[in-house]
Amino acid sequence: LSQFLSLSSKLLPESLRLDNCDNPLSALLPPTAFSSSSELFGTPSPAQLNRRIGAGGWSPVNSNTQQWLQIDLGNRVEITAVATQGRYGSSDWVTSYMLMFSDTGHNWKQYKQEDNIWTVSGNTNADSIVHHKFSHSVKARFIQFVPMEWNPNGKIGMRVEAYGCSYKSDVADFDGRSSLLYRFNQKLMSTFKDVISLKFKSMQGDGVLFHGEGQHGDYITLELQKGRLSLHINLGDSKRRFSNSQPSVTLGSLLDDQHWHSVLIERFNKQVNFTVDKDTQHFRAKGDGDYLDIDYELSFGGIPVPGKPGTFLKKNFHGCIENLYYNGVNVIDLAKRRKHQIYTVGNVTFSCSEPQIVPITFVNSSSSYLLLPGTPQIDGLSVSFQFRTWNRDGLLLSTALSEDSGILLLYLEDGMLRLVIQKMTERSMEIPTGSNLNDGLWHSVSINARRNRITLTLDNDAASAAHETTRLQIYSGNSYYFGGCPDNFTDSQCLNPIKAFQGCMRLIFIDNQPKDLISVQQGSLGNFSDLHIDLCSIKDRCLPNYCEHGGMCTQSWATFYCNCSDTGYTGATCHNSIYEQSCEAYRHKGNTSGFFHIDSDGSGPLEPLYVYCNITEDKIWTAVQHNNTELTRVRGAHPKRPYVMYFNYNSSMEQLEAIINSAEYCEQEAAYHCKKSRLLNTPNGMPFTWWIGRANERHPYWGGSLPGVQQCACGLEESCVDIRHFCNCDADKEEWTNDTGLLSFKDHLPVTQIVITDTNRSNSEAAWRIGPLRCYGDRHFWNAASFNTEASYLQFPTFHAEFSADISFFFKTTALSGIFLENLGIKDFIRLEISSPSEVTFAIDVGNGPMELTVLSPSPLNDNQWHYVRAERNLKLTLLQVDDLPTKILETQEEGHFRLQLNSHFFVGGTTSRQKGFLGCIRSLHLNGQNLDLEEKAKVTSGVKPGCPGHCSSYGNLCHNGGKCVEKYNGYLCDCTNSPYEGPFCKKEVSAVFEADTSITYVFQEPYPVTKNTSLSSSAIYVDAMPSSKENIAFNFLTGQTPSLLLYIDSYSQDYLAVLLCKNGNLQVRFQLSKERVHVYTIDVENFANRQIHHVKINRDGKELTIQVDQHPVYRYNFSEVDFRAVKSLTLGKVTDSLGLDAEVSKANTIGFIGCLSSVQYNHIAPLKAALRHPSIAPVTVKGVLAEANCRSVIEADVNTVTTVYSSSDPFGKTDEREPLTNAVRSDSAVIGGVIAVVIFVIFCIIGIMTRFLYQHKHSHRTNQMKEKEYPENLDNSFRNDIDLQNTVSECKREYFI
Repeated sequence: LSQFLSLSSKLLPESLRLDNCDNPLSALLPPTAFSSSSELFGTPSPAQLNRRIGAGGWSPVNSNTQQWLQIDLGNRVEITAVATQGRYGSSDWVTSYMLMFSDTGHNWKQYKQEDNIWTVSGNTNADSIVHHKFSHSVKARFIQFVPMEWNPNGKIGMRVEAYGCSYKSDVADFDGRSSLLYRFNQKLMSTFKDVISLKFKSMQGDGVLFHGEGQHGDYITLELQKGRLSLHINLGDSKRRFSNSQPSVTLGSLLDDQHWHSVLIERFNKQVNFTVDKDTQHFRAKGDGDYLDIDYELSFGGIPVPGKPGTFLKKNFHGCIENLYYNGVNVIDLAKRRKHQIYTVGNVTFSCSEPQIVPITFVNSSSSYLLLPGTPQIDGLSVSFQFRTWNRDGLLLSTALSEDSGILLLYLEDGMLRLVIQKMTERSMEIPTGSNLNDGLWHSVSINARRNRITLTLDNDAASAAHETTRLQIYSGNSYYFGGCPDNFTDSQCLNPIKAFQGCMRLIFIDNQPKDLISVQQGSLGNFSDLHIDLCSIKDRCLPNYCEHGGMCTQSWATFYCNCSDTGYTGATCHNSIYEQSCEAYRHKGNTSGFFHIDSDGSGPLEPLYVYCNITEDKIWTAVQHNNTELTRVRGAHPKRPYVMYFNYNSSMEQLEAIINSAEYCEQEAAYHCKKSRLLNTPNGMPFTWWIGRANERHPYWGGSLPGVQQCACGLEESCVDIRHFCNCDADKEEWTNDTGLLSFKDHLPVTQIVITDTNRSNSEAAWRIGPLRCYGDRHFWNAASFNTEASYLQFPTFHAEFSADISFFFKTTALSGIFLENLGIKDFIRLEISSPSEVTFAIDVGNGPMELTVLSPSPLNDNQWHYVRAERNLKLTLLQVDDLPTKILETQEEGHFRLQLNSHFFVGGTTSRQKGFLGCIRSLHLNGQNLDLEEKAKVTSGVKPGCPGHCSSYGNLCHNGGKCVEKYNGYLCDCTNSPYEGPFCKKEVSAVFEADTSITYVFQEPYPVTKNTSLSSSAIYVDAMPSSKENIAFNFLTGQTPSLLLYIDSYSQDYLAVLLCKNGNLQVRFQLSKERVHVYTIDVENFANRQIHHVKINRDGKELTIQVDQHPVYRYNFSEVDFRAVKSLTLGKVTDSLGLDAEVSKANTIGFIGCLSSVQYNHIAPLKAALRHPSIAPVTVKGVLAEANCRSVIEADVNTVTTVYSSSDPFGKTDEREPLTNAVRSDSAVIGGVIAVVIFVIFCIIGIMTRFLYQHKHSHRTNQMKEKEYPENLDNSFRNDIDLQNTVSECKREYFI
């Protein structure tokens, strides 16, 4: 595409290129070239720059914003700059003004900059000259200066000059029934690259500008469709015909405004650049070829039908075309010189005819109106006009009819046109018609009334005109109000049931007579308020579309709106992702494992990706599944016909790279199971199997090995089945073996293909598996820097965010104030700072003057805790958010500068002045979704250190239920060792269902020696609760059985504590702390055996005992004994050693407990958790059937529908492949299968004998088979029917037996 630039520069005409174009244009003009709205001194006088004679410049009679000074430059010229002075020898000068341009002295076009109507800065005194150079030259004959502000101590006064040069062009005028045919020298024109340029102007919204086609299906067409330009290109696809084709691309809007618009089409094979005015779109042309093959000719202005003179295939272009170049050929110049290559159809002239149509603009939605007189008391009424608008509502016309025949109203309501005649003595008559008339297009409307019949015609469609009859005759009135009503409604007899109209009108006829709107402007006809006469200043605010990420743009006259539905983004311009940037961020917000969308670049261009977040206690894994993670069998592959599998992750490579690059570690499991199928062909051969990574590079190493080393894991470990090879499969054995390991070099991941070539020999086969992409660690979320001096800062490249900018980060500090970050431009800047201990300020200037937003916190922000800050600026609003405080929002000005233009370095933690620097920590700094690596930059910057300790001080409260916050360099984790709960925040209940005779016995003893060398997650230190005067007991239970024994604590001194349910469902706590007395405390507020979950808390501190069940009041008791001596064991469920049990306890122990227990805690011991999670290392014994299940699911489910909560937390996690080829690969030999079965049976027998021996030695044992469940004889029948807690866990239980 770089060839476009050089090609375009050669083919564009010299007159279009700017070269020393700065000559004064009005110095030699005659006095008659100057005109104005009015003259203070009566006679027109020239107002050239530096003029001192006569009036010394121009001043109007009245100084207001309706005045103007106009120069006729004689011909269309190229204008590059203007200059102004005040009136000589006076206090009259203009401080700001607008500029307008025209080719005809009518239908003016306002000067714009940055796509906004621009107000130019003027003078500060009468004599100094102020120049303004245009960013883009303007081609026009007339220029008009419109003062907006002037010296408050004087009047409007101006002397002016325009600078530029002559402008030559070739123009052709098409009348809608004509065209130019450019005929080739040969039958076929075949081009590999094309450049077509032109300018056009038209009042019509539809028409073909040019067209060419070939017999093989090639075509190129440019046409106006509803005021937009559509380009159709097809290269060699014969199935696509122009007659039924959709446009390749559509650009522009409101192009039927009778102003010049430029078009440039650049094609290089299939690559196309299409530019309309300043808007460019790149696309790839459709079709099979790279050449555009056009037969015979190109037609400009229409598509003539061969053999039918004057007949055209589609609507012709009606307007003017200028400087039409096709691949360097000046087509209009050839036509003017009557060259043989050009054939003219119809009437084409070579000067642009300008229709003398005067549009007007209703500017204000509350005060704009136009009053025009009519001819009163005529029998009937006739009004017609054209309008265009973006507003759904607005008054178009109001007139009081003569002879008391009522008031006629015509208005838009919700995009529909409504004609209403309101009469005093009759009900109103209404005619609705049309829809979506606020589409910005010109619409014509005509009202005709004769006698009792009224007709409303829309867009000249007589066939669908609406008719209505009235009982009384209609007579025309004498005053017609268009667009709105004056303030004094009653006096003017104008009625407006809706808001005033904002938009444009033209071609107003009353009583079949056109109205001269220039006379209105001059004050000789009618009246008006807040109108722009002789221009239509409509603007398409959705072009370009500033709604990001596919947001749908809609607009009114004054602003645009973004519909962000189904985009995954939110905000005024759909800038902000509704998803977090990583699994780490979801975990930080308190989420547990599950499927989530993550948006790695936040507000950046990458779309969200659906992943599984496996949020464990110590690591947060992100898993991305692909289309084939199952073990897959391969046969018959050889080098000439390889087996290839492509992996689809339902994402772009850019999305996957973003996830991988932001992670600390990533992996994919690679498994190759083989039988006489070689893998890498080690030690020195060419590999038979390889995989392709992210850069489309071939990698000949396997899982568990290192990049660049043609080996498998067993080769590095020197454990291959044949030491002569570096992979097990390379031994080429007849028996099944495998090479399995992890690919973990991030720069090569993900795996995109696998290629296998050695399964075509006799008895040769293989099975492979490539696991999902799995990553953990967020390099961005905890990326932090500590600023130790006020003079220190980090320096990054300029922040480029012209239209949308969002900045987010965390900070903590003890300082009173300091600048977080700053970026400067020539005039523009952004700055974020903590301006006081309780205030954060966001200051920004985009060229319209600085504005500040400040969020005031009710509590100090310099408390050395992490606080979150987010600032955003877009074309709609500017906002500042701090933590969860109310967001501060300011709406952005619709007009004026809107591009944020910065050019200095981006400073973090300070400024270039090294003043007011920030002291503290900044973390997770993102600019428009992109992370700034503070840690890497801090490593090479003095006064700044990478990282920032102290996360638990801010986030320790996220660890619940006795979990302990453990500080990490990058973040924190919750240690749930001493909590009866588990999970990343110690919030996940550990619960199990007990059957009759199920018991868990925890034996208190000296610290268990096995725990000394176990990992944090498995070494919950289940040790003695030394004799003390305190007990803290908490648990949840659910049951429908009474009596029941829930918990029993035994001691060597015959002291005990029992928690049980009595026969009537009361909860009873029994204490015996001495031989003399048993303390019994009964909670009788309800029947707790009601198959609902109940929460029990029992706390004893010395002589004071408190008991609370659910939300019932706390019960408080006192007794004399203090110590619970020599605690021996704690039992949940049935006590198996029942000798010496209290009689009441013994009754409750008959069955024990049937139901669900969860989150059981005794002091710092969690016996249920110990039994379920660490049965081999904790001093705990399980007897009977214990099944892990969620107690809440037990309530909701019936016998067969409870689902387990003890399942793999990672659905894409690695499976147990010790039996690697369960279904995918089996030997066909039944003999081998029988031998394997016998061997497995013998092994199980040996294991069973050894296990029984070991368990007998320990005085405890567990069974490895499940017995058919039997109900005890005394089990309550209603309980069996209502809730079967044994069967409830049939599909989800994890069981423990003896």
